[in-house]
Amino acid sequence: MTTKDYIDIEEKYGAHNYHPLDVVIEKAEGIWVWDVDGNKYMDCLAAYSAVNQGHCHPRIIRALKDQADRVTLTSRAFRNDQLPYLCKELCELTGYTMVLPMNSGAEAVETALKAARKWGYKTKKVAEDKAEIIACTNNFSGRTISIISFSTEQQYKDGFGPFTPGYKIVEYGNAEDLEKAITPNTVAFLVEPIQGEGGVIIPADGYMKKASEICKKNNVLLIADEIQSGLGRSGKLFAYEYDGIRPDMVTIGKALSGGCYPVSAVLSDKEILGVFNPGDHGSTFGGNPLGAAVAREALKVLIEEKLVENSFELGKYFREKLREIETPHVKEIRGRGLFIGIELKHEAKGARRFCEALKSRGILCKETHEHVIRFAPPLIISKEDIDWALPKIAEVLTAL
Repeated sequence: MTTKDYIDIEEKYGAHNYHPLDVVIEKAEGIWVWDVDGNKYMDCLAAYSAVNQGHCHPRIIRALKDQADRVTLTSRAFRNDQLPYLCKELCELTGYTMVLPMNSGAEAVETALKAARKWGYKTKKVAEDKAEIIACTNNFSGRTISIISFSTEQQYKDGFGPFTPGYKIVEYGNAEDLEKAITPNTVAFLVEPIQGEGGVIIPADGYMKKASEICKKNNVLLIADEIQSGLGRSGKLFAYEYDGIRPDMVTIGKALSGGCYPVSAVLSDKEILGVFNPGDHGSTFGGNPLGAAVAREALKVLIEEKLVENSFELGKYFREKLREIETPHVKEIRGRGLFIGIELKHEAKGARRFCEALKSRGILCKETHEHVIRFAPPLIISKEDIDWALPKIAEVLTAL
């Protein structure tokens, strides 16, 4: 079977809801992947930051296999011996006092939205069905009906209405716009400290701090969506740490399981997550022992192997070297940690062709928002690996 054979089968039987690069991966290890034709590539996307610890990290795989031999699923109808430790270890690591586990990032965001609304009614005493949640332009928190209801990307909404009410949109990075939008019915402000799908957009220094102050002044919950930017990707454990704040809720996922199993969670305190009563919310797989065991080991790897620190140091090095490339195509290079966006000028005719050219040279990355090439390799990458990639990136950015 060749690459074309696999693609033909997928195109015939699979829904066409993605536009992937035409590479069919069959094996992965660390920062490297191999396709069915035997070609080797450096992975510079890390499954949208789900593989921060590297592909098939032996410690995480071992934890998965060991737990799979014991028990994989109990549902939350019964307790298991892994979830308590995951909750405890997450709280000890992050400073929050309560955890609500789910599976996908979108589920974590939906959970945070529900918690914010119920907190608004039960604690803030907002009138029934009047709760408002504020989100930002250019946001991306998933693709469920409720989440796309506050998207500003028309494609994400086309054909999927009617939409869930109760959301307002403010300009990302504009704290004054946020303050003007708040009313007595506002219960939460949902924001990405770094907008990943939006093009690796970083707000001005101090924006998150100002937003936090505004939320506190108005008794509004600040929800930081760290599903992609969190767990080391930005060079800090969480990107909000750059502003020295503590959000009321944090959504995490992706790298929480090192790419080995779907695990997500909402981090908060009892005053907020305590609004849930048995039966209010849940998931058959949320908090299952297999996922919990995997997540526990994934977190240990992240901390014990100093991947957050590696992201900070090598991200700075990577960006500096990228900025040394002389090319007429680049408008801006931005990022934090190993979360890097190369925004191209419109005359460059889109980022897709650059990603395809990089693929032909052994580097896998993906365009976002048409004109941005996103580089987000596993956090285990070394300086030598980056040095291997830089000439190839330079060739593509100058030759096309």
